[in-house]
Amino acid sequence: MTDEEISNLTTIDAFIQRKQPFAVYRVPGEKVPRLLTQAEGAVRLIYDLKELNGQRGFVIAPFQVSESCPVVLIQPDQWGQPLPMDDDTEEDREIALRLQGQESFLTSSTEEYTACFHTFINALRDRTFDKLVLSRHLTVDKVADFSPSSIFRAACKRYIHSYIYLCYTPQTGIWLGSTPEIILSGEKDEWHTVALAGTQPLQDGRLPQVWDEKNRKEQDYVASYIRRQLLSLGIRSTESGPYPAYAGALSHLKTDFHFSLKDNKNLGDLLKVLHPTPAVCGLPKEEAYRFILENEGYDRKYYSGFIGWLDPEGRTDLYVNLRCMHIEDEQLTLYAGGGLLASSELNDEWQETEKKLQTMRRILVSAPIMMNH
Repeated sequence: MTDEEISNLTTIDAFIQRKQPFAVYRVPGEKVPRLLTQAEGAVRLIYDLKELNGQRGFVIAPFQVSESCPVVLIQPDQWGQPLPMDDDTEEDREIALRLQGQESFLTSSTEEYTACFHTFINALRDRTFDKLVLSRHLTVDKVADFSPSSIFRAACKRYIHSYIYLCYTPQTGIWLGSTPEIILSGEKDEWHTVALAGTQPLQDGRLPQVWDEKNRKEQDYVASYIRRQLLSLGIRSTESGPYPAYAGALSHLKTDFHFSLKDNKNLGDLLKVLHPTPAVCGLPKEEAYRFILENEGYDRKYYSGFIGWLDPEGRTDLYVNLRCMHIEDEQLTLYAGGGLLASSELNDEWQETEKKLQTMRRILVSAPIMMNH
């Protein structure tokens, strides 16, 4: 594979057409994305996160590991530098203008969400749970000339503070996302995870500095959980935060946890105690996890799992799979969710999911799309 081939925007779409596993991703702070692909052999399928111990590759993990949604590990044999992130072209600006006016078509019924919300809020007000995360999905038609690589490029240019990825395997299909939340990153003896919860829109493009009790409490639940889970493995961390952080057009409260590991070969054990965090699940964790599976009303698949590069002997960058879409033959499925406490109100939470869905909506600029269901 030549540099010219890799730099060609159509190369990524060609991988999909010939069903060749690949991932292209851009870590926050980096300007150039990385491309990896596995041309030989099958990807590895994993059904227990502990099996990631000692493994190296690009990981795609679901919210719930199952026969139909395994953890998938791409073990690349080719690397490249796929897309120059140059300035907006005249064509980009014309496309963006065409998108204006499409938003009115991207609405969905609140009925299913409302029914789930009441089920979840009753369990919270009965004090069965401290926190639950309720998510929803939105399906839109895909136009014939839809280009996943073009959408990836648009996401990289728009969301400079987020981890942007596009990946494909025969087992997972095509997924694309923009996520602000690290589940595990680091190398050698310096490692990092975060507690990220609570949501507000930016204020004139700036981070809000005043946060209400609901948002602070929601974030504190996640921070306390991560603290406990690290200690359960004998890991002592240093913390900074909470502080407001960018996430597209939104802001979240964030606490950083920095720590060292005695043995980097057991990253799977650490991921197993961290995933799923209360930022995508709830508390108590196991009970909330079962409640969501039984009552949310749909399969999250790889939404709210985690994704990224795993390397115990080099650099690891794994992120919670938020603000994402599943790209299928004729449709796109967008996902978003929000944390509920006993004090949560239906309209506030619905509006929060609407704002989070905008993260993916804004980059669907390559052609008009219409609401399906």
